This record gives sequence, structure tokens and C-alpha cells, in this order.
Amino acid sequence: MITKETIDKVLDAARIEEVVGDFVDLKKRGTSLIGNCPFHNEKTPSFHVSVSKGIYKCFGCGAGGDSLKFIMAHEKYPYPEAIRYLANRYNIPIEEVERSPAQIAAQDKRESLYVTNQWANKFFREQLWDSDLGRSIGLSYFKERGYREDIIKKFELGYSPDAWTSLVDKAQEEGYSKEFLIELGLAVERDDKSLYDRFRGRVLFPIHNLTGRVLGFGGRTLKTDKTVPKYVNSPESEIYHKSNILYGLHLAKKAIMDNDVCYLVEGYADVLSCHQAGVENVVSSSGTSLTTGQIKLISRYSKNVVILYDGDAAGIKASLRGTDMLLEEGLNVKVLLFPDGNDPDSYIKTFGASAFKEYLSKHKEDFVFYKTNILLKDTGGDPIKRAEVIREVVQSIALIPDEIKVSVYLKQCSTLLDIEERVLLSELNKIRIDTAKAKDRKEANQAANQAAAASAPDLDEFIPAEMLAAMQAEGIALPEVSKPKVISSELLMEREFVRVLLNYGRELVTWEGNGDVPVAPFLLASLSDVELVDPACKLIVEEFKKQAEKYQVPEAKFFFAHENVEVSALAVDSLANRYDISPNWNDDKRKIFVPEEKDQLKDLVNQLIFRLKKNKIEQQIHQIREELKTVQDADEISMLLTKYQMLKEGEKLLGSLLGNTVVK
Repeated sequence: MITKETIDKVLDAARIEEVVGDFVDLKKRGTSLIGNCPFHNEKTPSFHVSVSKGIYKCFGCGAGGDSLKFIMAHEKYPYPEAIRYLANRYNIPIEEVERSPAQIAAQDKRESLYVTNQWANKFFREQLWDSDLGRSIGLSYFKERGYREDIIKKFELGYSPDAWTSLVDKAQEEGYSKEFLIELGLAVERDDKSLYDRFRGRVLFPIHNLTGRVLGFGGRTLKTDKTVPKYVNSPESEIYHKSNILYGLHLAKKAIMDNDVCYLVEGYADVLSCHQAGVENVVSSSGTSLTTGQIKLISRYSKNVVILYDGDAAGIKASLRGTDMLLEEGLNVKVLLFPDGNDPDSYIKTFGASAFKEYLSKHKEDFVFYKTNILLKDTGGDPIKRAEVIREVVQSIALIPDEIKVSVYLKQCSTLLDIEERVLLSELNKIRIDTAKAKDRKEANQAANQAAAASAPDLDEFIPAEMLAAMQAEGIALPEVSKPKVISSELLMEREFVRVLLNYGRELVTWEGNGDVPVAPFLLASLSDVELVDPACKLIVEEFKKQAEKYQVPEAKFFFAHENVEVSALAVDSLANRYDISPNWNDDKRKIFVPEEKDQLKDLVNQLIFRLKKNKIEQQIHQIREELKTVQDADEISMLLTKYQMLKEGEKLLGSLLGNTVVK
């Protein structure tokens, strides 16, 4: 278990702009940094990072937290693993205390999956290097393909013996879970519940995440039998989602940043050969169509992508449409076609590393122009086909978010396509309008569906109780319905109380007769006769009260990574501001001085306390009104009316202090 001292050091060292900046392209705006949210697909940035507060907040999807919460959410790490990641990033040594057997037994499932995959990777490597069969079959195969030993070790390549249960037997002998072996796809379960190895008789290419941990494997057969699949890959699991993984990125990311370009290839062999040739800024989509998640991974490190195609014309045309997503994400895309059916792997083996590097430098073409030329070749002078090509090219250009690039492409494509630029511009505008309308319709339908679901009544409001009971007894599934979620004024007031407490609890304010006192104890004292309703608000206030007994006021960041997700979300929401006043306003040159909330803290706190008291009185008044409907005794009625009158006077007084006019 990681010591509290280490955790405190890590959280103090972690800089939110650096941690988030490793994954999101951030730009300065006012006092915040903004970028496209990594947790949902968006084109207009709504993801804000506050350096001064140490938090991130997306005003689109609602995600928010501190550096630790970001790593947990983005990398899907459990708490201990996220601490280790940050400790490693800031070179902080991890101190641990010995864990009890119960704590070891309760280890997070994700971590267990990682450990199992790491063990399997070690098993495959040992089989490759240390067994006679591995060296004579697996290692010989890699060397026959021309890979040096340093490259084989760099990519941690391995070999699985051509036996039914080699890995399974060893894993169970060393105590690894049968369930984890099945979930990770290392083993397959037969009908009789026995297991056998999935990757038997194959060479193994481990697939890593950005930090180098093994997520899964690609296994290539060494048999010539056409009935045997050439590749077998790990299935999707809790830790492996192939749409969010690029093969070789953990080794390529530094080179991509240094060269400011990413080479995108198709297979494992291409990546290995490029590295062996000295070109390390290369990744592979592992034979699958590019996904938005993979494109976002590339864009973290460079906005420039070069796609390396082999000479298969049919394959190139099939991939053109999917490659449009790169343009849509704002990347600069070039393509490079190898001659005579070569791919990067075969070209390097045939012509050598120097020739490969020279070919890369001289034969890159802009993707839009390349697409235009390759589609035009198939029109054969047919005007209908030509019109379709023009429309398809303009559709690609319409995806580009940079208007300057759009203008350049339209101008040059008008020459290539032999058509007036204004015609292309007109078609582009039409495509954009149609796209915007389709998006609006989709959002409207989603909003209508959500509204319909929110306004659905409870079943017992329109189905008789006897019928509901009979349906449940028969095991008939009932549709899920829910009522609209309404946030009461009482709840809003409690959240405002917590917002002020978290933002200004440590600030000193001068109170008559008390001198300078922090806001927190003053606010807490006002809650003596007020019972909070919201659970998250109560937990935060209780922690403040606990700290107040030690004459301490907790910092807001204490709650950012709270184990209660509602507390964490409330804390971040309380500190997150979508808009900040520009520092350029409050200067001597412009002489526009805008008062900030902090400058009027005393009035803010007094108003908040008055509203809390007034809300409490309104609840008591409502309660007396309800009691008067049922009470019959004259003395009791008189007592209630007297209490009611006193409460109305109090409500009137508080209303005047708040600047309200009480009419009821």
C-alpha cells in the first residue's frame, strides 16, 4: 500500500496543465487553458483547465476533477495505479507499507488483468529465447524476416509452443486465475470447462498502452495451411479496446513529437522494419479501419500525418473514405504510395534503410489532391462519374475545420477538376448546411427522447396495483420509467453554501466584535439550526466541521479525488468557472475596474446566511399551515397562530435584509 506521505508528495507535485497537456492540445484563453474534451467527441472546445485551482472541467459532458482524477478517468487506472503513474512522471520515489493478505486479496481486478498479461508476455519471451523450440522456430522466423535481435527485444516479441496447454498449465501452476486467462483471451474454454491455449504455435506481438503496459497480443501462425487464420488477436477486455490503441505508439511518441510528423502504416511488420531502418515515428492501426479514438491519440503528439500505402489500388480506395476522419479532426494529411506492390516492410528489405528514408522525403503527396487524382482516373470521361468525384472531393474538403486550408484546397482543386472555384464553393456550402441540419435534427430527437423519458409517469399511476402484482408474480418485465429530475430551491441553496465554503472558506473577513475570522467557521456556526438535505453537501460540511475542531480549514483540493463521486463532482463544479474576467480589464490603461466576488466577500457571506435562515423559516411556516388544516383544539390553534406570526415577522426582517418584499 502506498504511504500517505508519498500520495501527498505526488498530489503536490502534479501540475494540472502538464498532466492534462500530455493528452490534450491546450491553448490559452483568458486565465484558463482550453481544448477539445478527451471524454466525448466535440469540435468546439468546451474543456477548461484552471491552473490556479488545479482542476479541469468540461462544460459539454460535465467531466471534471484534478490531475489524479484525470489520469484515472482517461487511462482507466485504479487509484493506486494513477498515483504510480504521476509519481513516475514527476520522478517521486514510491514508499509502500506491507499489505495484509486481505488487502492483497481485494486488489483491483484491472490491476490483476495487467499483471496476468505481463506474466504472459514474460512467458512468451522466455519461450522464444530460452527454449530449444522457441529458438529454432520462433527466433529463426524473426531472423529470416530480417529483424535484428535488438529490435526483437525492443518490441518484446515472443513465441507460444505448438502445444494445447503450455501456457495454461504454467499459469495455473503459478496461481493465475482461470477467469482472467479466459477474459484476456490467453486461453479458450471448452464445453467441459477445460482450457487450451489460444496462441499455440504462433509468434507473438504484444500490444502496449502509452506507459508500456501490455494490453493484449497479436499472434501470427507459422503454418502454411490456408485453413489456419494468419493472425489471431486478443479479444476486447476491460483493459484492451483496440479502437483506442495504436501499435508501437509507446515507443514512437517521443520521435513523433521531435519530428512533428507521424507515419501511419498497416501492420506489425511495417512498424518493426521502420524502427530497424531508424524511422521511429511510426505507428500501426493493426489492419483495422482508423477510429476517432486512434486519431485523437496521434493528435496529442503531432498534427501532421503521413499514411504509407502499399501498391494495392483496391485497398487504397477502400480506405480513402475512412481517412477523411483525419481531416475532420484538423490534421494535415499526406499519403505516400510504394511502387510495385511494396509495403514499408518489403521496401526496406529490398532497397535498404537509406533508400527508404530518401523515398519518404521525396514522394509524399497531399491527401486531398491525391484523392482527387486517383478518383479521376476511374471516370473514363463519364460526366456523371466526374460529377460524383467532384462531390466526393468537396465532401472531404468540407470536413476541414481550418478555413484558410479550405480556401487553398478549393482554389487548387478547381484547377485539377477543371471547374470554376465558385461552383466548388457553392457545393461546399450546400454540404455544410445539410450537415448542420442533420446534426440539429439528431440533437432535437435526442432532446425529445430525453424529455419524454423524464416526463414518463410511474407505472402505478396508470396500471392498477392488482395488475402490477400479477405481472410481477408472472415474471413479466416491466418497462423502466422515471419522473423528471427537479432541483429544488433548497438544494440549490445548499450547493451555493458549499460553493462559498470551498472557494472562500480559508479567506479572512473582519466581523464586528470578532476581528479577522476565516469564512468557514463563521458559515458553519450559521448551520446550528439548519439540517442539510443533499448527501454530498452534508459530507463536505461534516468534513469542514471535523477539521474546525482542530482549528483547521480543509483545502478544496482535498475533495477533488474523494471516494464519493458525487462529492468529487460537486467540489469541482463549485470551483469551475467557464468565464473569467480578463486581467487586461483591471489595468491603468483602460481604467475599467470590475469588482470580483472575492472583493465583496463579507456581503456575500451575510446574504448567504440570511437566505439560509429565511429558507428555514419558510419551511416552518409551511409546516404550521399544514398543521392548522387538521388541528381542532382552540388553545393549540392559538399557539400555532402566535408562532406563525413570529415566524412571519422574522421572514419579513430577513426579506428586508435581503432586499426582498414579502407579500404573503
